[in-house]
Amino acid sequence: MREEPPSSIDPLKSGTISALTKIVDPLIDLILDTGVTVQEFTRILRERAVRRADARVTKENGRGSKSRVAILTGLPRSEVARILMAAEAPQTRRAGHHPARRVLNGWYENPAFLSENGDPAVLPIFGTRRSFERLVARYSAGTPVRAMLDQLVQINAVEVLPDQQVKAKSRVPTLTGFNSIAIATIGDRTRDLLDTLLRNLRAPAPLFEGTAVIGDIEADVVPVVKREIAEQGAIFIESANSLLSRSRNRTRQPKSKRGPKYRVGITAYYFQTDITDDQQSAKSVPPPRRKNLHRQMRKSRRG
Repeated sequence: MREEPPSSIDPLKSGTISALTKIVDPLIDLILDTGVTVQEFTRILRERAVRRADARVTKENGRGSKSRVAILTGLPRSEVARILMAAEAPQTRRAGHHPARRVLNGWYENPAFLSENGDPAVLPIFGTRRSFERLVARYSAGTPVRAMLDQLVQINAVEVLPDQQVKAKSRVPTLTGFNSIAIATIGDRTRDLLDTLLRNLRAPAPLFEGTAVIGDIEADVVPVVKREIAEQGAIFIESANSLLSRSRNRTRQPKSKRGPKYRVGITAYYFQTDITDDQQSAKSVPPPRRKNLHRQMRKSRRG
C-alpha cells in the first residue's frame, strides 16, 4: 500500500508548506536579482534555524541540548554542534528608521525647521543656523549633507530650488532601486509583518492587522486607485508618526521606576498582482489530500 507524504496527512503542516511557498518566491526573486546563490541562502536558513531552535530549547529547559535541536530542525547532530560552536555573525541593529526617514521626520516635526503655518520650511542647503545642513547633522547620524540630499532627491522626497534652497515634497517616500538601505528595509518590514502574524496565532491579545483587497479590478481603474491609496496612506502614516512622537513624551514616572521599552510601529503598503500569475501559482501548489468520509449506517434492530 502506498504511503502518503507526511505533509498530506497533517493539514497544519501542509498549510504551512503552502504558505512558505508563497513567502519564499519573492525571496528567491531577491537573491536572483542580487547575485546571492541558493547555497548561500540555504546556509543562512540552516544556521538561523539551529540558533533559533537552540534559544527556544534553552528558554524551555533552562539549558541547551544539541540532540533536541537536531530533532526540532531535522539536521544532523554533527551539523548542529558545528553551527553552535561557530561564532554567530553580527547582525545590524534594527533601527526604527534609516537616516533618510529620520531627516524627513525631523523636518516635519521639529519646530526649528517648520514655517509659521506649521509646514516644513524651505531651507538653504548650507548654513550654521536653520539649514538643511543642520537638519542632516542632527538626524542622520553622520551622513554627509550632499549624500543625503542626493538620496532624498533620488526618492523624490525633496526638490532643489534656485539659490541653493531645498523644499520638502513627501514625508513618506518610496524607496526604489537596488541599494543597501532599500534592501535592509525589506528585512525590517518583512520581519515586522511576520512577527505580527505569528504573534497573533499565539497571543490572546492580537496586534492590529488588516487588509483591504479586491480580486478583479479593471486595468484602467488601477492608476486612480493606486494614486488615491498612496495619498491616503501618506496622511495615515504622518498621523501615526505624530501619535508615536507624542507618546514618547507622555511618561511622567521617574526613570528608576519605568518599565521595559518596546519598539512600536505600523506599516501600510499597496500591493498589485496579475490575476493570471496568481492562478498559475495556485495550480503549482497541490491542495492537501482529503480523506473521504462515509456515514456509518446503523444496523436495523430485529424485533
